[in-house]
Amino acid sequence: MSSKKLYKSNSDKKLAGVCGGVAEYFDVDSTIIRLAWVVFTLAGGAGLLAYIIAAIVMPNR
Repeated sequence: MSSKKLYKSNSDKKLAGVCGGVAEYFDVDSTIIRLAWVVFTLAGGAGLLAYIIAAIVMPNR
């Protein structure tokens, strides 16, 4: 049984690699994750805070 771990992406990154890492973890396109993050940011600002926290907390691969 292999356990999946969440890491920031080194290859698919625009800022910190958070969206690329989340996309790799869930095996979806990173563009979908980035669009969802923009929607959450525009719908009250929670996406920006979540991105900053994730960039600090998530380890590099």
